[in-house]
Amino acid sequence: MPLILTEIRDNIGIITFNNPEKRNALSVPLINELVSALDSLKRKKIPVVILRAAPGAKTWSAGFDVNELAKTHKDPFSYDSPLEKMLRVTQHYPGPVIAMVQGGVWGGACDLAVTCDMIIGDPSCSFAITPVKLGIPYNASGISHFLNRLGANIAKEMFFTATPICAERAKAVGLLNHLVPAGELESFTFNLAKGIAGYSSLSIAVIKEQFRLLTTAYPITPEAFERIGELRRRVYESHDYREGIIAFLEKRPPVFKGE
Repeated sequence: MPLILTEIRDNIGIITFNNPEKRNALSVPLINELVSALDSLKRKKIPVVILRAAPGAKTWSAGFDVNELAKTHKDPFSYDSPLEKMLRVTQHYPGPVIAMVQGGVWGGACDLAVTCDMIIGDPSCSFAITPVKLGIPYNASGISHFLNRLGANIAKEMFFTATPICAERAKAVGLLNHLVPAGELESFTFNLAKGIAGYSSLSIAVIKEQFRLLTTAYPITPEAFERIGELRRRVYESHDYREGIIAFLEKRPPVFKGE
């Protein structure tokens, strides 16, 4: 069975997570299928894409598959990692990618949703970014996705507490573009996408790329760049990182030592 389903309807690309048994976890095979689906829609010049779970899903995606994380001594989210490649392909798609969200959005899936151009959700949706639960050193590009959408105050709260943000608060802090009743989620999102698809795809592609360039134009010195790399290395080579991954796989609370 494919882990991703793709269709085109009214010149709108629809990509549906199709692994409910694993709560649509972002395994490497699923990520590869998602990247291939976006590449295929790009070649076909589909102007707008909706990224969704199956109707009625309780979890949009449970995030990156922890079973596939390196246990120690390797950056889990390096530039060439599957998750980072997926996020870049989403950012570079030459048209809006809309996350249509119902149910929980956890970990790396929260980063994927935030990286999409818009998020439409119903009252069942919630969002949590959870690297601190596993002792994972999240990367600078991932943090910047949250800074761009939410600002420092809310981004810090999400990262430091790993506490889910409910649908109502997600709308209030700007994480959701629209919060709509569950029975109207599909029709609202498709009407929004259909309207976008009727405009100049060239104009939208150029505007989207300008947004991407302007929101990633953070000045950073070579020294600061090197310091970020060193700080993250200290975490992924630490006891806490190894303990967080093993504890998750063993289904027990981690015993962190801060070292």
